[in-house]
Amino acid sequence: MNRRRLIALAGAALLPGTALAQGLNEAQRAEVLDILRRALREDPSILRDAFESLERAEEEARAAARAQAIAQNAQALFQDPAAPIKGNPQGRVVLAEFFDVRCGFCKQLHPVMDQLVRRESDVRVVLVDLPILGPASVLGARALLAAQRQGRYVPLYDALLRLREEITEPVIRREAERAGLDWARLRREMDEATTTQRIERNLGLARALDIQGTPAILGGTTLLPGAVDLATLQRLTAQLRG
Repeated sequence: MNRRRLIALAGAALLPGTALAQGLNEAQRAEVLDILRRALREDPSILRDAFESLERAEEEARAAARAQAIAQNAQALFQDPAAPIKGNPQGRVVLAEFFDVRCGFCKQLHPVMDQLVRRESDVRVVLVDLPILGPASVLGARALLAAQRQGRYVPLYDALLRLREEITEPVIRREAERAGLDWARLRREMDEATTTQRIERNLGLARALDIQGTPAILGGTTLLPGAVDLATLQRLTAQLRG
């Protein structure tokens, strides 16, 4: 066993709650501490390597927990008949995109997702409104969910994601009317309880999956955070087909 592995084991022996730690008496713990002190004096890089190893282990644990959470929530994520979708409604390759209409990275991802659904004819994207950037984001999410009842979710979604101005009610009205929506009905249904419930459901789903920001793309048990490129998305869809 190499020296660094021995040092790692010595460090693990000092962590509270581990089997190694519980099996040491005070004299043995003192001896282990002395070994660590001498090793760090001789080679300080050991400490850096130990922290990097710990970070890797923690990230692997988070990824495993997230994969399990995605699997447990797969029905709500990928098979909810009430969810708005983009791409092929019958597509057998299913992704879920958590987004905020005011998120700059979501706006950056938007044309990439358009390319994906144009090039990959068997892809269905479930759109999950996650308004986390303040009241204007909530206003935009309400408008989109109300637009879904008029069958115009995607046209309004495209319009709002292309915006380079702040989302306000007059802006939403302008874009909604351009998208062929009945504004009076839309404004009324934006405030209905079912719209609020859908937003709360999406926020709860994001918490369950430990989604920390937008955009976030999910497929199978994989999560891709941020504005990924087309090649990354295509690799994921290829994996899902396999």
